[in-house]
Amino acid sequence: MLERFSEPTLMAFAGLFGGVLLGLAARLGRFCTLGAIEDLYYGDSSVRFAMWGIALGIAIIGTFGLSAAGVLALSDTLYLGIAWNPWASIVGGLMFGYGMAMAGNCGYGALARMGCGDLRSFMIVIVMGVSSYVALGGPLSAWRLAIFPVSDAGSQPAGFAHLLSTFLPFDVHVAGISTGVLIIVITLFHAGLRKSPQSILWGAVVGVAVISGWGFTQWITAHGFDRSIIVSHTFTAPVGETLLYFMTSSGNSISFGTGSVCGVVLGSLLGCLIRGHLRWEACEDPRELRRQIGGAALMGVGAVIAVGCSVGQGLSAFSVLAYSAPVTLACIVAGAAVGLRQLILGFGRIA
Repeated sequence: MLERFSEPTLMAFAGLFGGVLLGLAARLGRFCTLGAIEDLYYGDSSVRFAMWGIALGIAIIGTFGLSAAGVLALSDTLYLGIAWNPWASIVGGLMFGYGMAMAGNCGYGALARMGCGDLRSFMIVIVMGVSSYVALGGPLSAWRLAIFPVSDAGSQPAGFAHLLSTFLPFDVHVAGISTGVLIIVITLFHAGLRKSPQSILWGAVVGVAVISGWGFTQWITAHGFDRSIIVSHTFTAPVGETLLYFMTSSGNSISFGTGSVCGVVLGSLLGCLIRGHLRWEACEDPRELRRQIGGAALMGVGAVIAVGCSVGQGLSAFSVLAYSAPVTLACIVAGAAVGLRQLILGFGRIA
């Protein structure tokens, strides 16, 4: 493979594969972060929320399984390699969640809707991608690093499984795989989920997409000559990276993130064609568009502060049991809940 394709191209193919799976899960399986929260609080249904349990369990089992088989270096992943900053998780997660509610979708959901012809989501994707780069390496980067400094984790990876293996007679892989199994078992107690095999299937597909990212990028890193990084799916900074690549491809390399972003759009398009849902949609209310643009900007900055979005922290970081994952995901849910309540009831009735 490495003789026929460059390492950046293989990275992009790896991202494309998982991205297509995620796009199909969004359109055919209705896997959606904000949709799950809306259903839980206002739709009298927790099935889509329970899908996250399946996705997380599969992702954790598969990720630690790869490590147990010697084909994934967990400590080399981004989320375990940097020291956890609790305030970054809290502030960034709340910003992202609230922005997600205002925008009407997270980055992953916006890409999925864009694949079906939603021009509002196209605007959300652009604004979110640009704002993420403003915070990552642009005018806000110095302030971000001063307020939320980033440092290496050192010799002890910043993860729960590694912590347990230090204090208890558990191998790190046993701790991780056991955690994944426990999450799935608890999730399957949900009667509504058990009555929906399709929801279980698509939740598992999302988990497989996350595993594929870790596995493929580790293989390319191990067998290639370039200095590649071991990553899985996230949809904030990679959106800005993709926009930058499309504008400067002659002097820039394609990446896993670029393939992942394009994969979600492609998978969503395929799903819409299968269902016959492909249609152009636009925003007719300037106030709605203004709210969505503001929400997208908040998501971009918030995700960079938290080092990941609802997928990056909520799934990829969770799959390695990083300290940051449950805190960031909980704050994203809380921020989204506040935003949704504001939209439905107004600020005056939040309390």
